[in-house]
Amino acid sequence: MATRLTTIAIVEDDQGVRTALEQLLRSAGYKVRSFASAEEFLQAGLGGDVDCLVADINLPGITGVALVQRLAVEGGGLPAVIMTGRDDLNTITLIRQAGPIPCLRKPFTDDDLFDAIQSAMAA
Repeated sequence: MATRLTTIAIVEDDQGVRTALEQLLRSAGYKVRSFASAEEFLQAGLGGDVDCLVADINLPGITGVALVQRLAVEGGGLPAVIMTGRDDLNTITLIRQAGPIPCLRKPFTDDDLFDAIQSAMAA
């Protein structure tokens, strides 16, 4: 019996980072959907087709944290990992508002990403 691949949605506005993450996750056996903005992700209407969200905190329009919060309110939430290239007080405060979700500081290792995804999905 075939099992469904774990699907990861990447929401990252930097095309180079988005492409690198897609390639890495696909090479590890994940099914990947990627989006340049939170709005694009929401418009796709994936419903239960995504197992984990990996989102940059600083997106144009809706931020990664606001996206995680919106999904929690609208549909009970989705396991999520937040990525950031900043560690200033405002960014740390935003991340804490999202709740106890894994956060990766860019640059991060492949193993850090895989561990964060597993941690998010196990929570």
